[in-house]
Amino acid sequence: MRFMVLVRATRSSEAGEMPSEALMAEMGQFNEALMTAGVLVSGEGLKPSRDGARVRFSGAERTVTRGPFAAPESLVAGFWIWQCASMDEAIAWARRCPNPMPEASEIEIRPLFEMEDFGDAMSPELREQEQALRERLDSDGG
Repeated sequence: MRFMVLVRATRSSEAGEMPSEALMAEMGQFNEALMTAGVLVSGEGLKPSRDGARVRFSGAERTVTRGPFAAPESLVAGFWIWQCASMDEAIAWARRCPNPMPEASEIEIRPLFEMEDFGDAMSPELREQEQALRERLDSDGG
């Protein structure tokens, strides 16, 4: 199973405060452990929402709102994609993670949909198309 592991933003991450050298070293060790265990697929930190934008869809209309956005605790400051056998394994890994922020913080774990989750809506043609796209991404280093 694949999981998106979301690091919730905090006031300090939204203020653009960079992590300390000590925290960077701790997170590097944690990421190394994830990689060694074959769990880490990818992961990145995100710049504050002031550098981002949202696109709202309503029928054919598109409305763009540039950041910053309110309520840091509802925003995402970074993410990983993990490959784990179960939600329990993902939770166990998250419990091992150093606190990713200088203040209290939160990590959210969400399973990713896999092709088989879509049942009959994923026709053989759509499965082929999806598989070809994934192979292209893999070969391009994505």
